[in-house]
Amino acid sequence: MNDKTIDSILEETRQFPPSKESSTGANITKEELEQLKKQASDDYEGFWAQLAKENLYWFKEFTTVLNEENAPNYEWFGDGEINVSYNCLDKNVESSPNKTAIIFEAENGDTRRISYKELLEEVSLFANGLLSLGVETGDRVIIYMPMSPEAVVAMQACARIGAIHSVVFGGFSSNALKDRIDDAKAKIVITADGAFRGGKTIPLKQATDNALKDWNHSIEHVIVLKRTGESVSILEGRDLWWKDLIKNQNKESTPVPLSSEHPLFILYTSGSTGKPKGIQHSSGGYLLHAKMTFKWIFDIKDSDVFWCTADVGWVTGHTYVTYGPLAAGATILIYEGAPTYPHGGRFWEICEKHQVSLFYTAPTAIRALMKLGDDIPNKYDLSNLRLLGTVGEPINPEAWMWYHTVIGKEKCPIVDTWWQTETGAAMISPLPGVTATKPGSCTQALPGISVDIVDEGANPVNQPNKGGYLVIKKPWPSMLRTIWGDNERYIETYWEKFDNKYYVAGDSANMDQDDFFWIMGRIDDVLNVSGHRLGTMEVESALVAHPDIAEAAVVGMPHEVKGEGIFAFVVTKGERPLGAMKNEVTETLRSWVSDQVGPIAKPDEIRFSDNLPKTRSGKIMRRLLRSIAKGEEITQDVSTLEDESIIKQLQQNE
Repeated sequence: MNDKTIDSILEETRQFPPSKESSTGANITKEELEQLKKQASDDYEGFWAQLAKENLYWFKEFTTVLNEENAPNYEWFGDGEINVSYNCLDKNVESSPNKTAIIFEAENGDTRRISYKELLEEVSLFANGLLSLGVETGDRVIIYMPMSPEAVVAMQACARIGAIHSVVFGGFSSNALKDRIDDAKAKIVITADGAFRGGKTIPLKQATDNALKDWNHSIEHVIVLKRTGESVSILEGRDLWWKDLIKNQNKESTPVPLSSEHPLFILYTSGSTGKPKGIQHSSGGYLLHAKMTFKWIFDIKDSDVFWCTADVGWVTGHTYVTYGPLAAGATILIYEGAPTYPHGGRFWEICEKHQVSLFYTAPTAIRALMKLGDDIPNKYDLSNLRLLGTVGEPINPEAWMWYHTVIGKEKCPIVDTWWQTETGAAMISPLPGVTATKPGSCTQALPGISVDIVDEGANPVNQPNKGGYLVIKKPWPSMLRTIWGDNERYIETYWEKFDNKYYVAGDSANMDQDDFFWIMGRIDDVLNVSGHRLGTMEVESALVAHPDIAEAAVVGMPHEVKGEGIFAFVVTKGERPLGAMKNEVTETLRSWVSDQVGPIAKPDEIRFSDNLPKTRSGKIMRRLLRSIAKGEEITQDVSTLEDESIIKQLQQNE
């Protein structure tokens, strides 16, 4: 074995060719896909330049496509001038003013429909309100909002006037909010009295007040949306209600022409040091890639209703809620509440009610809903669905198959998309009607994207099922430009590993004999068991393939003999096993994994819990699990956890 590569232990041979239904009338045919890839290969800059000219409106057309002078701080279309909001709203109002832009479903079931014309008016009112407060081009604005149309309005209004927005997920604590305000040196916070989730009220204004208390900060104003009707304190001179801000504003606003490289937003993502990284994205390049990938991957048609379940606090909510779909003139659905409130069929009820045709969610949500059984989704008419998507982490094959059979009724293509906050938009994904799919594989790179797998020495790993570092070999338009205020950290984190030659994604991956990509997990999640380097995702997939298991997360643990052992945290579909039953189920699962993938992958310890420690966005906190597996004291911030009591349960090994 080459000790510079990672062993792939997942054997998945099922394959699903595109159906006739999805192939007929698809936006991109097999021949067109091959032609796009050839164009990108023959003339990389020309390929992106043509797409930018044909798909975006430029106030001043660019003459330079890609500037590599300060690599790896690349620039795209740098001398061109554009406005993102104009491309998302005004262009669609010109052609389809009355088309529905947003369908909003509140947690209590109330709904609103907002046309493109109405959305532009709301954005203009709010943009003029921001200008009246002295917000200027380049000022930073923090958005700490419920998942409501007003969050999209706030983002688009910032884009319209050239303010740089930084959305902070509404589930984050006041400390997390304070850190982001401080790092961005923000001028304005836009928030709400509260948000509804899971039948509870989240006190956003109170958290904002706590973040701004006893601290020398840059904030001049706090704008408060009245959402829940909770009583909140309003600080005279600093705080003002949203409705009062827009009351006397003009319904029209002039979009500011901005450099293509003008920062559209900063989005903070967790860093290994604990200090969040402010990922900075541009305007022109980001919007181009967001729009093109949305059109390619989701095969958008004029009559579609697209529902991406992500909160705007995450990059998916930026790219595939606020910018990509609106730039493409689509109708999007926004839902405020929890996926299982007030019952486990809420997602499917919404799909039926609003005739959702394109549904895009996270594997974590799919596994949680799968755990509830088939009877719940089978109660609802999901016949309008024609395409399903997954995002956020690799999806294990059994969850993929459940999604395919129970939700898609074996007729919906599944687009398993790989990308990151840093990449800005999807990089690897099947295209419906063209790409054969395999459960658990994100398949192949999109046109214009150059992806490879290399070993520790930066040599391509050309052996099927041998993994290594996933790298991107050429700059792409929606790539992050830097880490806000810390370019040194940007270069060190993403480029230095291979001497600034490749962007290092931080994920491990392998390719199979058909040149399909399989993501194996984060590089720092790779296990080194008796000299074998194994990806955690593959062990997790083996565990979840057992009919009694709903979810699993695997981390490494110190092991006297093997160097590193395998520690599995498992959630069963039924009651959590206790006492003698726990020992029996543990041995059953160890034997199961051994049979599925080999003795090398057999977990050394299995711990059962009612749930896994997840943030409110559904991400499993693996660093926390690593600490528990090592018996370390928990020192990291756990305020973003959905349920903090799970930690004690995991630590006590009840």
